[in-house]
Amino acid sequence: MTSAADAIFQLAGLQPSLFAANSRYQGIQTAQYTTPDGRTVSYVLRRFVPRPDRLAQVQQYTLAQGDRLDIVAARFFSDAQLFWRICDANPSLRPESLATPVGTVLRICLPASQAAQNAP
Repeated sequence: MTSAADAIFQLAGLQPSLFAANSRYQGIQTAQYTTPDGRTVSYVLRRFVPRPDRLAQVQQYTLAQGDRLDIVAARFFSDAQLFWRICDANPSLRPESLATPVGTVLRICLPASQAAQNAP
């Protein structure tokens, strides 16, 4: 990031993010560790996956032949990279496997931040 962009973020009281807006790590803070030999290593703090039952379900979708999680994410969120939101809402799914059996019923939910805003 440029120093001008850093100045704008500081002026606005914002922290620049290392991650794209559609990343599951967007908004997660980073930390630094200094090794015994003096090197500094930056790392991302742990991301806590929201409890699926606390996410606001918008609808359900039954997987058809040829569907994959990234294809479903593109259909519902207009962004295939958001497949992780489907994994968060369906605890039996594994993000490393985009292929899911035909007939699986998926919960399509609001992001955790929106679900919290819409809670009673």
